[in-house]
Amino acid sequence: MPPSSSQFSNIDPDAKAPSLRRLRHLSRVLDKAITIPGTEISVGLDPLLGLLPVGGDVLTLLFSGYIILEAAKLGASKATLGRMILNIIIDSLIGSFPVAGDLFDFTWKSNEYNIKLLEEHLKIPHNTQKVDTWFVLAVLFGLLLIGIVLITIPVLLISALWRLLTGG
Repeated sequence: MPPSSSQFSNIDPDAKAPSLRRLRHLSRVLDKAITIPGTEISVGLDPLLGLLPVGGDVLTLLFSGYIILEAAKLGASKATLGRMILNIIIDSLIGSFPVAGDLFDFTWKSNEYNIKLLEEHLKIPHNTQKVDTWFVLAVLFGLLLIGIVLITIPVLLISALWRLLTGG
């Protein structure tokens, strides 16, 4: 269900509202696209893709990174972006551990939290700033490093388990 225009009362509808709507939709698809019948529990693509070894967590990191970059374009402060990045780091690193990380992904809705942070920031009139290109580049580099870690952790765990099982 699309959000009503009254939710954007403090946001310039020509500039920010369409982007915010798009980010809300992506967040909903990632974190709570499907509600389990008879419950209030919802599941999105993030935990489902996280079930795919190695690549699933990297893919969801890319989608979450897109939300961060769009938030920067919308004028989110460095403090808001920093909190959003922390949510992604928690989601990505803990989510990369087999089984326990997958269970964590079903409860931790980092993209939903990040949209709420962005909305709270944008509710304050004139509370936007020009995008700091170096900061955005640093975020991209940091997300690349996290992606490398997300690939490395499962590979190391699988390698250690293989050595343990084969005795070599």
